[in-house]
Amino acid sequence: MTPLDKPLRRELQVGADAFTLTIDPDGLKLVRKGKRNGIVLRWEELVNGDAALAKALQASLQTQ
Repeated sequence: MTPLDKPLRRELQVGADAFTLTIDPDGLKLVRKGKRNGIVLRWEELVNGDAALAKALQASLQTQ
């Protein structure tokens, strides 16, 4: 198996919008194409089941 030791970036379409998905040793980051801020999920959050809580917190902070 190949270790994940550097970021892996892929572009994807969700409906009409383009996003960049970055997978790295810390977790996942999904950002709308051309933007800097997006949704970040750390591997620990996913494994511990805290992903939904972390996502909701990030969304509430971004709307302020």
